[in-house]
Amino acid sequence: MAQEYEQLLLKNQLCFPMYACGRKIVAAYTPYLKPLGLTYTQYVVFMVLWEKESVNVGQLGSILHLDAGTLTPLLKHLEKNGYITRARSKEDERVTNICITKKGNALKAKCKDIPLKLAAAGSSLTKKEAEQLYKLLYKYLEEK
Repeated sequence: MAQEYEQLLLKNQLCFPMYACGRKIVAAYTPYLKPLGLTYTQYVVFMVLWEKESVNVGQLGSILHLDAGTLTPLLKHLEKNGYITRARSKEDERVTNICITKKGNALKAKCKDIPLKLAAAGSSLTKKEAEQLYKLLYKYLEEK
């Protein structure tokens, strides 16, 4: 390939290994989440709600780096299944608040060992490397 197109080589892309790692991670979670009827995206929504109990759609999108177009159908599905409630804010009708239900909280016990199972499956990264990667990825996410 001509040198003027060097920037188009896959090996020169930071985005590709990040993308491929994301897919690999989601695939690793799937055997644990599928029996619970959860996708990885639903799982991370629950992680936020287990921690905060109640958030609005905008806050949730900000935390998870997801837009309302992605969240809305997912939240409707979780509400239909009784895991969350959605309600318009009394202060601002443009804001939708999400609260976890008892049924949603009950999933927490079923999911509590998933991170440990994945950690036990092993990674080629040392603990220090994993901590460095975590910091670098969040640094990248916070860039404007």
